[in-house]
Amino acid sequence: MDVLTAEQRRFNMSRIRGRDTVPELLIRRALHAKGFRYRLHDRRLPGRPDLVFPKYRAVIFIHGCFWHGHDCHLFKWPSTRKEFWQEKIERNRARDDSAIRKLQENAWRVLIVWECALKGPHRTALPSITYQCVSFLQSRLSALSIPGTPLNHESAAISRAQGG
Repeated sequence: MDVLTAEQRRFNMSRIRGRDTVPELLIRRALHAKGFRYRLHDRRLPGRPDLVFPKYRAVIFIHGCFWHGHDCHLFKWPSTRKEFWQEKIERNRARDDSAIRKLQENAWRVLIVWECALKGPHRTALPSITYQCVSFLQSRLSALSIPGTPLNHESAAISRAQGG
């Protein structure tokens, strides 16, 4: 059962951004500081990638784990309106796959940075993610995905014991 009224839930959902999210801004600032220049949300490309690097013929998507149905600790199927959410997230996944396929067919290289890489207990340090992004842009790889890094049980127990 949802603890919010329908009106409260509608208000909360209307405030969720599709662009200029915190993870997106972190990546943008880090890459700009490294000297990379890019276009934002180019409507001419399939899926309107978050960052477009024409010089490198590469794009970066920064995906929210919930909205794109990532198999990580940040994604949990909602307990209400299950059919609606299943259909919505499956449509998002299908749209992502289609956009990536079209981009690659047109010789664009695709990097996906997942929200869990930048947020939560399994996040990766921003300099490490920036390094991976820079390495991808300068490489010839056609695709790469950067998810969060799950801790093993031993290091998680040490982290909890140390108050981390």
